[in-house]
Amino acid sequence: MIDKLSWMTIYPETLLLAMACIIALVDLSTTSARRTGTYVATLLTLAVIAVLTGLSAADGQTLYGFGGMVVSDPMGNWLKCFASVALMVTLVYGRPYAGDRGMLAGGEIFTLSMFALVGMFVMISGSNFLVIYLGLELLTLSSYALVALRRDNAVASEAAMKYFVLGALASGFLLYGLSMMYGATGSLDINEVFKAIASRKVNHQVLVFGLVFIVAGLAFKVGAAPFHMWVPDVYHGAPTAVTLLIGAAPELAAFAIIIRLLVEGLLPLAFDWQQMLALLAIASLLVGNLAAIAQTNLKRMLAYSTIGQMGFMLLGLVAGVVNGNTYNAQFAYSASMFYIVTYVLTTLASFGIILLLAREGFESEEITDLAGLNQRSPLYAGVMAVAMFSLAGVPPLVGFYAKLAVLQALIASGQAIYIGLAVFAVLMSLIGAFYYLRVVKVMYFDAPVTASTVSAPRDVRTVLTLNGALILILGILPGGLMTLCAKAIVATLAT
Repeated sequence: MIDKLSWMTIYPETLLLAMACIIALVDLSTTSARRTGTYVATLLTLAVIAVLTGLSAADGQTLYGFGGMVVSDPMGNWLKCFASVALMVTLVYGRPYAGDRGMLAGGEIFTLSMFALVGMFVMISGSNFLVIYLGLELLTLSSYALVALRRDNAVASEAAMKYFVLGALASGFLLYGLSMMYGATGSLDINEVFKAIASRKVNHQVLVFGLVFIVAGLAFKVGAAPFHMWVPDVYHGAPTAVTLLIGAAPELAAFAIIIRLLVEGLLPLAFDWQQMLALLAIASLLVGNLAAIAQTNLKRMLAYSTIGQMGFMLLGLVAGVVNGNTYNAQFAYSASMFYIVTYVLTTLASFGIILLLAREGFESEEITDLAGLNQRSPLYAGVMAVAMFSLAGVPPLVGFYAKLAVLQALIASGQAIYIGLAVFAVLMSLIGAFYYLRVVKVMYFDAPVTASTVSAPRDVRTVLTLNGALILILGILPGGLMTLCAKAIVATLAT
């Protein structure tokens, strides 16, 4: 019999799954073209889930359930809270866009996004290889369907096929690596795997062989080079609302499984996987920033920007263990967590503006489509400028502090190679600043292509303004969020 404690560890997943099913059934009888009832019910559900997971995270308790297969800890609960909020914001921004393109006809965008969030929650909660993989598959299957939601659009269908084929390949890599670990250690439980590896009774070569496949699978999920091939094509081909769905909240879940697998399960192999992550980070910073310069399509530019940003996030994970000593771990991993949370916040704002400017029959995907936006709408130009400056790492915005935290973690290690990585990251950021500032230049100094003013529904306008303000406020006062990330990581490392 399953005890009460076990159900306590998965109540957010249970509530979310139940509401997703109820909303899917109720939506069958909805006649509204804009699916107002479904939309409101989805947002209310996500708001309740965000509050509950936030309260659980603030409580600071770590609970294991179902024989140690799932864990509820502060890091996981905060990431669930942020993922719920990110999905809420995504649906607010994406609803007008989806409505204009007939994507709300069956309400699938709401139910599929909720099932994708269930997958994220399971990934975040997993303390067992099988549970993590099941969560990952639920997320990816929902994502494939979302990308292909516009069945009459050839570009979206092509993007969905590419995503499906490459996603299946990456899932195979990850599953093969996990099976190698299971074969070597005799357990699927992350804590048991940690103990088996720490005992040094397991063949090291077999572990490293499995580790290579695990890191390759994880690199694909975060879009790190050279496993980045899907990112530009899927970002470009998917409907913009879906691009934001797969480019924001899932990054939080991907960070969670990196921590669960590499830090909680395979920390004794840190010397090996840190080298792999360092190479991935260097390749991502190089490919992402250099390729983004050549882009004229805004979505493809942001896709390559994402690859570069993920390289920066991986740098934080590289500096956790120094010469077998974990004294730097809490600073390094909390810097990475802070980075991924602030990156998602900024991505929401940048894609929110693209969605806002898109209208029926016009996608607003080219950088030139933003020409003269300041003359048409100073508010929205300001929000986009704040997002671009933050991604470039310009003070006093939150992106600057996120980059600084990662660089401090690298320098604090005292290792020459890590300090060299920090210098390389700064150089790549300087290159990256070019394509971000180009967007700002087009908005403020180019002549507008149309004289029409930009209008938006009240909910979109309000959330977008708050989104832009948060990027600025968290840059000026980053201490609260940084402390939250540090406490969450310390609690995770302690267990």
